Amino acid sequence: MEFNENQTETVQIAEPAATVAKPELINGSHAVIRSLIEEGVDTIFGYPGGAIMPVYDAIYDYQESIDHILVRHEQGAAHAAEGYARVSGKVGVCLVTSGPGATNLVTGIADAIIDSTPLVCVVGQVAAHLLGTDAFQETDVIGITIPITKWNYQITRADEIPEIMAKAFYIAKSGRPGPVLIDITKNAQNELMSKAFSYKKCENLISYRPRLAPKTEQVEAAAKLINEAKKPFLFVGHGVRISHAENELIQFIEKTDIPAASTLLGLSSVSVDHPNYVGWLGMHGNYGTNVLTNQCDLIIAVGMRFDDRVTGDVSRYAKQAKVVHIEIDPAEIDKIVKADAPVVGDAKLALEMLLPLVKENDHKSWIAEFKKFDVIENEKITQPELAPTTEKIKMAEVIRTLSDKTKGEAVVLADVGQHQMMTARYYQFKKPNSFITSGGLGTMGYALPAAFGAKVGAPDREVVAFIGDGCFQMTIQELGTIAQSGLPVKIIILNNNFLGMVRQWQQLFHQKRYSFVELQNPDFITIAKGFGINGHTCSSRDNLQDSLDTLLASDKPYLLEVIVENEENVFPMVPTGACVSDIRLE
Repeated sequence: MEFNENQTETVQIAEPAATVAKPELINGSHAVIRSLIEEGVDTIFGYPGGAIMPVYDAIYDYQESIDHILVRHEQGAAHAAEGYARVSGKVGVCLVTSGPGATNLVTGIADAIIDSTPLVCVVGQVAAHLLGTDAFQETDVIGITIPITKWNYQITRADEIPEIMAKAFYIAKSGRPGPVLIDITKNAQNELMSKAFSYKKCENLISYRPRLAPKTEQVEAAAKLINEAKKPFLFVGHGVRISHAENELIQFIEKTDIPAASTLLGLSSVSVDHPNYVGWLGMHGNYGTNVLTNQCDLIIAVGMRFDDRVTGDVSRYAKQAKVVHIEIDPAEIDKIVKADAPVVGDAKLALEMLLPLVKENDHKSWIAEFKKFDVIENEKITQPELAPTTEKIKMAEVIRTLSDKTKGEAVVLADVGQHQMMTARYYQFKKPNSFITSGGLGTMGYALPAAFGAKVGAPDREVVAFIGDGCFQMTIQELGTIAQSGLPVKIIILNNNFLGMVRQWQQLFHQKRYSFVELQNPDFITIAKGFGINGHTCSSRDNLQDSLDTLLASDKPYLLEVIVENEENVFPMVPTGACVSDIRLE
């Protein structure tokens, strides 16, 4: 057949098949960071290492969405996250490597569980095929942290990450808050997910259903006891702050006219200026609050757990009183003190339900009884502390002067020991959510990193940390974190060259046998300047006012060391094993 070039042959060209877009697959490390962003996390406190390096590589791609703060020790990461969580109301997040990185978090995790602080700790782990082989930097962090976490979980596949991270945040912040630990093997960090990343926040779990709204019959039973009481006494615990119940608490107090005292972690929930506020409970609390605990006819405990530092000898504690116990954790009900009217639920919701049921009342004559004890305490303790005749500066002077200069509105942190008790006694808290300290665990070294975390969480508030010379040396390296950030954290070392609280006990109960409590301290100011932080030492009462002014005026981190009396004691004091009404004034 001859071909005619003028002819054209129609050729049918098949249409290409529709292209099916492949899902974007990310690896586990990116899934971790994207999960944090979905939860609204804006800050991570951490320290890199081999087993968590893939996650740190992923952070590099998300620096505009999330801020990572490099601490100098993993314990510092935990305490900084605690301080951030306590002041911001958000979940604190830590990121560390396996082995020693994980174990260095343990103190902070234990601190967080007992003080009900929400943390999510993300920890690297060796690859799944190496688990159980004693591989380099392998530690059974799940086994180690089971007793000190609300929940922990080991992720071995990338696909698990979004769901587990969502559960972690829900568990950490719901009910009674606390720490959660997620251990992620290195292979899970590196491998691709098998499907596109999708994140859904966890709103409930079948196996974990904390009760928020109390039962109506429990609230009604509590209201009946409150309305019948002649000498009721309100105890304000940390749960008031956690549930943001300060306004409801004030309404309750003012309607019922009941005197109110706070636990250590309840401080600042009620202003010291409130006419119904009668002071602080516990071992070094106010004289009247302790003595009259054993004379009231009803205790209304809100968001507190009757810690031994509050009760003293529980066999002789408030046996004459009925007890209304408002608490979100049912495990705390009847654990220490039998409740006549338990109310299980969120403190804010419980107080909202109680308000219309309680009667307006007048307890001014009962409140006046507390004032009588205040006069005794003021004459024997407070005035001698605030207007001393001794040459050396007293801790109370420093704290009260700082309180006056900040109008009682700073975020104040205290480490653990005598200075902690003095801060609780002499700072005049007038603004809610203003006191952060290690309560249940009593962790020395807590305040310096926690103060930094608090400043990150509340950048517009003045943040001041009172720290003893012993405590300061436990986490002194976190000066590097503070210096690198440039945030104006104000640090006051109250230096008495002793482990002061241990020395006090050795003096009072061990015949002054001072066993390993005297400290040969370094030059703290030179060390701070080595980190790039300015500071100075104040050793004269004449210079105290100007020294505190210099501290507060700084727009950068600043360290003030105050040389205080060496062998000063904290009173009042309920000795260990004593009854709260047997409180000592000297």
